[in-house]
Amino acid sequence: MSGGLSNLTQLYLGSNRLTGEIPPELGDLSNLWDLYLGSNRLTGEIPPELGDSGGLSHLRRLGLYDNGLTGEIPPELGGLSNLAELWLWNNQLTGEIPPELGGLSNLTRLLLNNNQLTGAIPPELGGLSNLTTLVLRATHRLTGCIHPRGCETCGNDLGRLNLPTALSAHRRRWSPLQRHGWEAGPPDTG
Repeated sequence: MSGGLSNLTQLYLGSNRLTGEIPPELGDLSNLWDLYLGSNRLTGEIPPELGDSGGLSHLRRLGLYDNGLTGEIPPELGGLSNLAELWLWNNQLTGEIPPELGGLSNLTRLLLNNNQLTGAIPPELGGLSNLTTLVLRATHRLTGCIHPRGCETCGNDLGRLNLPTALSAHRRRWSPLQRHGWEAGPPDTG
C-alpha cells in the first residue's frame, strides 16, 4: 500500500462510507502525521501494525471513531510516542484499556467513550501530564479513577474530564471523583 505514498503526511478519509477492515499496511506510511478514518463503516479489529512497529513514529493524531470496530485496543498503540490525540469513540471495542497508553507522554486528548470497555482504568493514565480531555462516558463497565498513584473505585461513568493544561503537578493529586459526568478541573487540593 505504501508504494508511491511514502511522503504522505495526512490521510483524511472520514465520512466516506468506507467498508471492510483497516489495512495493516497503513502502518508502513512512515511520514504520516494524521490518520482519520472516522465516521465510516469499518469493521474488524484495529491492526496492531498501526502501533509501535516503527512505521508510524511521526503520527500525532489517530481518529478511528464512529465505526464498527471490534476487539481490544492494541497495546502497541502505546508505542506511538508522538501521538497527541487518540479518538476511538463510538465503536464496539471490548476488553480493558491498555496500560501502555499511559506511556503516551504527548497525549492531550483521549476519547474512548461509547464502547464496551471493561475492567479497571489503568493508573498509568494518571501520569499523562499533557492530557486535557479524557472521555470515558457510556463505557459503563469501567471501574476506578484517574490518579497518579491509583485510588479507590470512584464510579463507573466518568463522563468528560477536562484537565487544565496549566495544572501543576501538586494540584493534579486530586481526590477520587465522586460525581458521574464531571466536567471541570479537579478540586483544589491545597
